[in-house]
Amino acid sequence: MEIRESILEAAHTLFHKYGIRSVSMDDIARELTISKKTIYQYFKDKDDLVYTVTKISMDMERREMEDIEKSSVDAIDELAKISICMRKNLKDINPSLLFDLKKYHKKAWDQWLTFKNEFIKNNIVENLNKGIRKGFYRKEIDVEALAIFRVEQVQMTFDDGLYPSDKFELSELQMQLFDHFVYGILTDEGRDLYKEYQDKLHKIN
Repeated sequence: MEIRESILEAAHTLFHKYGIRSVSMDDIARELTISKKTIYQYFKDKDDLVYTVTKISMDMERREMEDIEKSSVDAIDELAKISICMRKNLKDINPSLLFDLKKYHKKAWDQWLTFKNEFIKNNIVENLNKGIRKGFYRKEIDVEALAIFRVEQVQMTFDDGLYPSDKFELSELQMQLFDHFVYGILTDEGRDLYKEYQDKLHKIN
């Protein structure tokens, strides 16, 4: 099991840094100073490895988001914590990651779509409804429409045709769009509270 975990950890690191297509099974074996044959004892092929790495990443993100929700005082506190979490998780991710997933690894891509369209979207819907009830978000917003917009907004930053990687830095771009989304839904009260929470979190982090 230790070897399997090491393979998954190395694959995750290399995929995030260089993209999926450009990383071969030989690269992963070289990184761990093991034979490629050893990798195939645990994973049928690269597609199997990519799927497993993607599943683990989704599970980790799900737990992270659930922990944030449980530890948050309110919807605004949750947003502020998500912004910190996003900046940390997106650091050094290769923008080609989702493109490679979509083009070359359908099973893993379908897993990402399910995660995005169900868990992430539902999480946004819940947050929006909580914020509206407290008067932090504008009551006239269409929750379903904005939740769909937000999940698609996250994905489109990985599109090199829209945001060339030589011109846009992925984590900064994501934060720009996140802030644009957040400030578009806040009431005056919500805006003041969001800034207060952000200032506190930035001092800690």
